[in-house]
Amino acid sequence: MFERILIANRGEIALRVIRACKELGIGTVAVFSEADRGAQYLELADQAFCIGTAKSADSYLKIDQIIAAAEAGNVDAIHPGYGFLAENSHFNEVCRSCDFEFIGPSPDAMEKLGDKAQARAMAIAADVPVVPGSPGLIESHEAAVEAAKKIGYPVLIKATAGGGGKGMRVAMDEASLQTSLSQAQTEAKAAFGNGGVYLERFIDRPRHVEVQIIADKHGNVVHLGERDCSVQRRHQKLVEESPSPRLPKKTRDAMCEAAVRLVKSANYFNAATVEFIVDQNDDFYFIEVNARIQVEHPVTEMVTGIDLIKTQILVAAGEVLPFKQSDIKPRGASIECRINAEDPDKNFQPCPGKIQAMYVPGGMGVRFDSHAHTGYTVPPHYDSMIGKLIVYRPTRKEAIATMRRCLAELRVTGIKTTAGFQSEVLAQPEFADGTVDTKWVEREFLPRRGK
Repeated sequence: MFERILIANRGEIALRVIRACKELGIGTVAVFSEADRGAQYLELADQAFCIGTAKSADSYLKIDQIIAAAEAGNVDAIHPGYGFLAENSHFNEVCRSCDFEFIGPSPDAMEKLGDKAQARAMAIAADVPVVPGSPGLIESHEAAVEAAKKIGYPVLIKATAGGGGKGMRVAMDEASLQTSLSQAQTEAKAAFGNGGVYLERFIDRPRHVEVQIIADKHGNVVHLGERDCSVQRRHQKLVEESPSPRLPKKTRDAMCEAAVRLVKSANYFNAATVEFIVDQNDDFYFIEVNARIQVEHPVTEMVTGIDLIKTQILVAAGEVLPFKQSDIKPRGASIECRINAEDPDKNFQPCPGKIQAMYVPGGMGVRFDSHAHTGYTVPPHYDSMIGKLIVYRPTRKEAIATMRRCLAELRVTGIKTTAGFQSEVLAQPEFADGTVDTKWVEREFLPRRGK
């Protein structure tokens, strides 16, 4: 087992990893930027090193500074968390070349599955359903026109290195294809340094359902059920839950088996999330693989009773998974709301600043994963999430009621948050019925809300 682990991240996920390490008896080294200097969670680490200025490019994305901190901290392994360098295969390779175990997949598996076009090809080879689309990257407008004719309009243009909705456009017909293609390529190049795009058939009103995978270095691959992440705004998840409501058992079983099949074909180890869309006929299609731990992993932990961060560490250390597929029996229902420092009444404008007071809800089945506290200053330089409110109850109906009570109980003064907005979402009949889709918030809820 590892003696010391460096967490190459900040905020909530850094605290989450520190806690897991402490329970495993492993020492921890934290890193921080000047913007995070003095953050209380840093005091829980055994050591903490400043790695640069507030800008991510000069700190949390600075590979040489992170490696220097790992060497100074005399660590055995590096946990990347999510975001920043978590899916950077070069960082993964550098860690391993410097004799630090990277708590994640191999660089080769990460690179292959991190490229959407390659991942799509691997899915097809593993007999995993994919949305009809172009056989590879689109190199010209003429190629796009030809591919779109075969696929059928409308088509979705997607960046091969994309995420978070960047480098993504919908072309309703041939007339709009060229402009949409150019916009997607330009945005992808600016966001990811890779302007490669491909086409897929546009699926109307899909649900977003993902399968949590954990695999060890001995060839054992297990799924921990699925999560529904359909409550989104501009491709950013707002509410996540497990299990997915209204998903037929036949679809659920087939989707989970497909996810395991794909991950096995990639010779993958550690945590992964295989993402799918589900159409109105309950047919599912592969989207992508996230080769890291996900923000929404706590809902899976709640329904399975398995600590995913600890399991990541154990399998990275070479241990065999301590459970088999037959041991996984999800129970009850869990919901997570990402509490962001944003103003929903002003187009979700970020609201950095000092938290004057903070009261966290409690009660049976309530969990709040957060690094924030009274007196904490939310910096303007990073993601606006200040915490994750998670509830677990025997039934979905009870989980919704508990979450609404907790959102009303949560008090954060001095800044605006999304808590009230999320409570309104949970009060809608479509959410109660489990009939929301990925565009429901923008198409129906925001106009209904009228703010």
